Amino acid sequence: MSSELLVDLGEDPATAQLGQLKLATIEDQQWPADESTLSKSETDISQHFDAGSPHLPWDHPFYDIARHQIIEVAGDDNFGRKVIVFNACRMPPQHQLDHHKLLMYLKGTLDQYVESDYTLIYFHHGLTSENKPSLGWLRDAYREFDRKYKKNIKALYIVHPTMFIKTLLILFKPIISFKFGRKINYVSYLSELEDVVKCEQLVIPARVKEYDNKLRASLKPAAQPPMSPPRSPPLPNQIFGVPLILLRQRSPDNDSVPVVMTDTISFLSEQGLEIEGIFRRSANVTLVKEVQLKYNSGTAVDFKEMEDVHLAAVILKTFLRELPEPLLTYQLYNDIVNFTCMFSDIVSYLLFGEMVPM
Repeated sequence: MSSELLVDLGEDPATAQLGQLKLATIEDQQWPADESTLSKSETDISQHFDAGSPHLPWDHPFYDIARHQIIEVAGDDNFGRKVIVFNACRMPPQHQLDHHKLLMYLKGTLDQYVESDYTLIYFHHGLTSENKPSLGWLRDAYREFDRKYKKNIKALYIVHPTMFIKTLLILFKPIISFKFGRKINYVSYLSELEDVVKCEQLVIPARVKEYDNKLRASLKPAAQPPMSPPRSPPLPNQIFGVPLILLRQRSPDNDSVPVVMTDTISFLSEQGLEIEGIFRRSANVTLVKEVQLKYNSGTAVDFKEMEDVHLAAVILKTFLRELPEPLLTYQLYNDIVNFTCMFSDIVSYLLFGEMVPM
């Protein structure tokens, strides 16, 4: 069965015409054909690439792509995997965007993270007949992403899918491997993403949020999708998701460093310093939840018994991620941002004997 799913379009007469199909809804008229076929050598840009930054200098070869912020890197998901976001609504009209270059930019971004597990989130709303790429481009793009890209992608979330995108995936079924097909997930509402990643860390376009609100408003009250439940009071021994000041008050010794940080940092200092990328790899999700449950129930955790450096690293990242207020508190945010200015003033004083006027 897998061989049938991986069949080459060029050898099958029935699928050879796939490139001639139009990715169009009933209202759409026509879809321009590809300008060129992509090759491996043309799209290999992993060297000297500044991943996913929308702030590239104007003379950077990918400035004209990055400035649209179509592709963004949005931290880690709830399982410690890097999150790459693709925003369809930010794609300009076809004549204003080099789709070949967009593919190279996407590959260059992914090249920074494909050695570790990662998650891809695709916001479909905003893809229209004016800005969508051709079917042939999508086919070639899928083929460009070889095993190194597909192996470590753990999930592809398609947010606000339409009948168009579902039909597209059916058309692509002959060339999509069975394993990759199982990683595709449809997300109807933004609230459903909370199980995967905290939406506040994603820079979700305003158009996508407005569309999500319209979808909710169009539903009957009984059919409204479940909202994220309100935060309940912390359990007596709960550690994750609890303010640091409360953890300190609970500590018998008034210790300002929570036990989960002491345990994980001590273990990583002993056994993880020589392991490359300890904060980039994910851990077994079941084990992560079990360790969290132990800490929240007041049970002692010994990472030496588990002998998993990546598990300890994920637990530490999860604890910091779930803090109601970050370590660099909101109150100190402006002072920290302005620290570079203060440092510049100090350097000027030491070098020239005078402070730069504020």
